[in-house]
Amino acid sequence: MNKTIIISDTNKKSQRIKSIIQKKIRKNPPKKNNLVIVIGGDGFMLKTLKKNITNSRLFYGINSGNYGFLMNKFSEKNLIKNLNKSKLINISPLEMIVKTKSNIKKSLAINEVSILRQSRQAASLRIKSGKKVLIKNLMSDGVLVSTPAGSTAYNLSVHGPILSLNSKKLSISPISAFRPRGWKGKIVSDKSLIVIKNLNPRKRPVSSVADNIEFRNASMIKIKTNKKVKFNLLYDSNRSLQKKIKLEQLRRETN
Repeated sequence: MNKTIIISDTNKKSQRIKSIIQKKIRKNPPKKNNLVIVIGGDGFMLKTLKKNITNSRLFYGINSGNYGFLMNKFSEKNLIKNLNKSKLINISPLEMIVKTKSNIKKSLAINEVSILRQSRQAASLRIKSGKKVLIKNLMSDGVLVSTPAGSTAYNLSVHGPILSLNSKKLSISPISAFRPRGWKGKIVSDKSLIVIKNLNPRKRPVSSVADNIEFRNASMIKIKTNKKVKFNLLYDSNRSLQKKIKLEQLRRETN
């Protein structure tokens, strides 16, 4: 029999929910095997998934933070029922390879990779998708590459497009573009290799951030979807990740 694992953030609300869940599953264990219940916010879920990259467990998030887009709403009454009826979604992350002056670093991003200016000077970036140059010199606060799962997060706040979960696309969105002002970004295939080059690393340094992991003084950043890695996320049947994304699309259209 597979034991359900509970991973919780350290705040009081998360710990209270954890205590309730422990009592619930002791009396009535969920039917799902290899189940991990993650209690916290989106950031805590992202960190937990990356720590468990090598296993094939099922992750069911319960929100105890603010927004909790990647999480499920906690229902003490319907907890076991929701767990048993939850639907599986597989998500592949972005792989970020960052070249700095001294070394090469790697990290995974489930939501997005953001390239951000590191000083008061605007970033100067050349962006390629495959062999095609999308923009020769983007002067901006940075640029963001988003997965469909992350398209309603930071990407939405910089006015990037919301992508359907099954779109097989990535979004490339400028952050406060100064030149050219008219460039709104690009939607590309999730098979694309995106290469972002800092055209002036000495005067205009940039950092590269995979979700919440930052590498500073990046000169070249390569981004691609890592199809070999799949995270198994569970969502309540009446509040799936697809439905959440569609709801955000409708909100944008009506605002």
